[in-house]
Amino acid sequence: MSTYQKILVAIDLSNESSKVIKRAKKLAGGDCGKLHLVHVVEPIAAAYPIDAYAINVSKMQEEAMQIAEDRLADIGKECAIDAAQQHIVVGSAATEIRSMAQELSADLIVIGSHGRSGWKLLLGSTANKVLHGSECDILTVHVGE
Repeated sequence: MSTYQKILVAIDLSNESSKVIKRAKKLAGGDCGKLHLVHVVEPIAAAYPIDAYAINVSKMQEEAMQIAEDRLADIGKECAIDAAQQHIVVGSAATEIRSMAQELSADLIVIGSHGRSGWKLLLGSTANKVLHGSECDILTVHVGE
């Protein structure tokens, strides 16, 4: 029996997401009803300088959201996670993941980490940023490399 009742699984929609979901599913005792998936889409406007007026940033943001929603729906279907338990939000990844965990009253966040070292570690990974300020347990799942 799982001690976690509501698990937020933060994924980047890459092929490595399935490894993170698989670990969360195991922690949930195979009960997908305990899992919520979240993907954070970074604001497109943040990637462009203010004078990039020739770019329709709003349309690009809508397209990014649609692509993310479609990919998340595919992953959710593959992993038997109900559409009501799939969340797409826009903002800073770490902030939005912590906020979603709080909103859902999650008792665990599961997130992938590449286990970077050196200067990339000093800059901080999303998983590290989620850890600081979170009100629930966090499990990082080593993915990639």
